[in-house]
Amino acid sequence: MNEMRVCLVTPPSIFLLDERVFMTLGVLRVAAVLEDAGHEVEMLDLSGIENYEEVVRLHARTSATEVYGLTATTPQMPAAFRVTQALRAARPDARIIIGGPHITLTSAAYKGELARKTPGRAAKAMDKLLKTYDVLVPGDGEEAIFEALKADAPRIIDGDDPKSPLFLTNQKLNELPFPARHLVAARSYHYSIDGVEAMSLIAQLGCPFACGFCGGRESPSLRRVRTRSAENVVKEMAHLHDTYGTKGFMLYDDELNVNPKMAELMSAIASEQKRRGVEWRLRGFIKSQLFSDEQADAMYRAGFRWILTGFESGSPRILQNINKRATRDENTRCVAIAKRHGLKVKALMSIGHPGESEQTVLETRDWLLESKPDDFDVTIITTYPGTPYYDNAVQHPILPNVWVYTYSETGDRLYGYEVDYTMVSDYYKGDPNGGYKAYVYTDHLSATKLVTLRDQVERDVRRTLGIPFNAGRPAQRFEHSMGQLPASILRASAAAARS
Repeated sequence: MNEMRVCLVTPPSIFLLDERVFMTLGVLRVAAVLEDAGHEVEMLDLSGIENYEEVVRLHARTSATEVYGLTATTPQMPAAFRVTQALRAARPDARIIIGGPHITLTSAAYKGELARKTPGRAAKAMDKLLKTYDVLVPGDGEEAIFEALKADAPRIIDGDDPKSPLFLTNQKLNELPFPARHLVAARSYHYSIDGVEAMSLIAQLGCPFACGFCGGRESPSLRRVRTRSAENVVKEMAHLHDTYGTKGFMLYDDELNVNPKMAELMSAIASEQKRRGVEWRLRGFIKSQLFSDEQADAMYRAGFRWILTGFESGSPRILQNINKRATRDENTRCVAIAKRHGLKVKALMSIGHPGESEQTVLETRDWLLESKPDDFDVTIITTYPGTPYYDNAVQHPILPNVWVYTYSETGDRLYGYEVDYTMVSDYYKGDPNGGYKAYVYTDHLSATKLVTLRDQVERDVRRTLGIPFNAGRPAQRFEHSMGQLPASILRASAAAARS
């Protein structure tokens, strides 16, 4: 393939309180493999940019880019669509590729419909994506991108098929170059762990569990665990330390302790710090029922001071309906283990599951007050494509815009409104001071009541445990993010910002 000029685009996440916390690493890995292959890569990082459509139009008029490649989570899709519309208007000749989690989830849901011979809303969603983009790349994009760049590329390049050479193995994951963080204004991102400036990295891919609310349970690239070697992970941490002076690391893996070699990784991280004569601070996710004193001790010695865990609910009934495979007692034990070893805990909680009632929501509140985590989130779930809540739902017999999921073991139901994810994103988190919106309801709680109870739990627990609300930063004008643009565009952008 001849060398090409490619612009990769990270859409803004306008649903977040603060977008400049973690850079999007998946698309930066794609950028790195393209650069390794000799292609010229531009990066349009629109995170936290208020007037992002103006930036897109300016880039399209100024750059000689032949191909644009977007990544998007489901909540980013409305912004991704607006980016695409701006590109189409300014550069109708450019090819536009899209990959990332939303495409992967929608593709998995669509494959499920095809297998069941029941084409429905996933087929409709895929059809809209195919009418909007030239090429879709579900699953692993690091090798699929080269197929997508070909002039005769098919409309869908499937990197989510384990039988395909495009699907990443452990070996391939180890051989990838580190994400091309040099293409973005890395220092404009701000995150810290116990006062130590930190950056994120990913040590492994995939989560093997089957929680009903979780996306990608039918997507191999999101379900199958692929791990990097301890040596490779430590090498990236050393690179970040040497390049950016980083001493804090957020390991953004689904569940660190599903890796049977986690202790080996922790030991390697501790050894690297000893060799360098430095102390690092780390933070990451763990699975509660797998957590042990041995793991906690190893994590603390490696520099971990925080763990995050999706406990989700304090109600035994809801934990069963979620298919969480963790009991209330196991969740309580996890918090106790962490505290015994000096690890702070952020409890990730959610409401709006099948069978949710005022009693089960208050059981979640009471569990938080009893276990006393150091921080927590309470969110209202959404029925994403690629989740059992979405994939296994059936249309309501009377209400055409409502879909019903039933957990077979208890018969508890969840009702989800039909959502066009290319247009709507306000289901995702929100402003904790009354900015949430629910697109689900149960036999016991309306969507409005779910929001009211969520806000009540947030207030009660923070007030009682003395945990402050986190304040985000407002979106910035686009000069905040100009470090990743070519010099000619920088000059044009600066002029536009002054005018």
